[in-house]
Amino acid sequence: MKNVQVPHDLFIALLQYHLMSNDDYADEVYKGLEQKLDSMVRHELYTKYKTAPSQEEREAARKEYLDKKGVPGSFRWSNSR
Repeated sequence: MKNVQVPHDLFIALLQYHLMSNDDYADEVYKGLEQKLDSMVRHELYTKYKTAPSQEEREAARKEYLDKKGVPGSFRWSNSR
């Protein structure tokens, strides 16, 4: 089982929202968890890019990673040789 680390502020907001039933933290929890999920997806894509068995899979993962990071196509280098 993997562990996931969250920022201290998000952890406190989660405690307030779930344990103290404080709905004032709902937006902060939602945004923080969404950011964390996006970060985890980008990390998985980067790992796939670095470890994919074929050149085609690596290139597809690289492109998807750069799309998720928001890097414009005009700023990217081409990996075709």
